[in-house]
Amino acid sequence: MNFGQQDGRVAAKRALIALFLFGIGAVLLFWLNPANLYVWIKALHVISVIAWMAGMFYLPRLFVYHADTKSGSEQAETFKIMERRLLRAIINPAMILTWIFGLWLAVTSLAYKENWFIVKFMAVLALSGFHGFLSKHVRIFSNDGNEKPARYWRMMNEVPTVLMIIIVIMVVVKPF
Repeated sequence: MNFGQQDGRVAAKRALIALFLFGIGAVLLFWLNPANLYVWIKALHVISVIAWMAGMFYLPRLFVYHADTKSGSEQAETFKIMERRLLRAIINPAMILTWIFGLWLAVTSLAYKENWFIVKFMAVLALSGFHGFLSKHVRIFSNDGNEKPARYWRMMNEVPTVLMIIIVIMVVVKPF
């Protein structure tokens, strides 16, 4: 195992510890004031969505720069570490928390019965699929197997933006 892999595992371990501590703190808050459980879950959902979206905006941008570097170069190796850490320590945990809190909100508020929610849910599924697509390409880049030009990744960088716009409009405006 090289230094980058070991360092990535340490970052992932720290992220899991932080999630665990975050979970314990959240449970304590709920236990101390159960009347505000819904608003706390909503706040935690928004926080996790922001973290997920930040990573979803940044990872394709890293791919843009990585695609223009020479395989095996020091810069390419740095991008591999950055991409892996971003995915494992921020994007994956944030997506998991987004789904957990979002499903809880949908079920407890009966939002899943609304038309706007169905459109939003489909957009979130598409964003989750794009997340999987990016995860696959982190592995491809880590094996020096990328064949896509930087221009392709610039275009892919817009996908989360379009999905975010749809999601926000569905939640705020509720047009259906």
